[in-house]
Amino acid sequence: MLNLSLAPLLQFSTVRFVLTDMDETLTYRGRLHADTYTALERLQTHGICVVPVTAAPAGWCDQMARMWPVDGVIAENGGLFLRRSPDGHRVERHYWHPSEGFADVRKRLHVISKIVERAVPQARPADDQVFRLTSLAYSRTGTEVDDRIVDALIGAGADATINNLWVLGWIGGYDKLSMSLRVLAETFEIDAAAATQLVAYSGDSTNDAPMFRFFKHTVGVSTVVDYLPQLPVPPQWITNSPGGAGFVEFADAILKSRSNEAHEMPSESVIHPFSSAKRTSREQR
Repeated sequence: MLNLSLAPLLQFSTVRFVLTDMDETLTYRGRLHADTYTALERLQTHGICVVPVTAAPAGWCDQMARMWPVDGVIAENGGLFLRRSPDGHRVERHYWHPSEGFADVRKRLHVISKIVERAVPQARPADDQVFRLTSLAYSRTGTEVDDRIVDALIGAGADATINNLWVLGWIGGYDKLSMSLRVLAETFEIDAAAATQLVAYSGDSTNDAPMFRFFKHTVGVSTVVDYLPQLPVPPQWITNSPGGAGFVEFADAILKSRSNEAHEMPSESVIHPFSSAKRTSREQR
């Protein structure tokens, strides 16, 4: 893991998609700063597709998909993908689970939550649980209680992980990576092999591990050092700053690579394969 400032000028010249964690990667201490929001918009303006991939609840992500300068949002650690409709006034939702089985998923999650409550009386549902559709979230305590919640979730038949805010549980065997690869293939027609070169990912904690392991271009904001013992593969690069300020460093590095690529290549060569689709999408909005 090297400091991002040491990256060669053309390190990110192949990047056409930025996938990014949200909490404490785009935000810092729970707040989204103007510079970070502007960085998302700058990436889009320069033809980069931007998709937050977060454990945050569907309710938060619905608003992000509608109003932020992004090309969609993967919510609840991979449980669903939300994307602004072509008319700009609705959000299309694509769940990991088939729609006909979604009611059963909700019932199973309810049963699992009761098992966790009995096994770990100290477990407290996250204050955003009411906005979740495909997952369970418990407030972190920073103690052994968190590990006991994970054990209870797994014992009840759920998948589980911990990030910087929550202990998370869900069913279906997916994670951030598997849903990201599905979205890239089905929405953007990018297969897994191509994605390793075309996608850059930024994150900060344990549930980002599959993304750090798979993609070539990975960046951890500075606070990722707190989670390195839980990451089998660290990110390739690390920023100087935490949270959104670190993401701005990441966006600047990508755009600098694109700028230097443009100077070294004929002008017609820098129009990437998604540029016409992006223009059409913007016109529809």
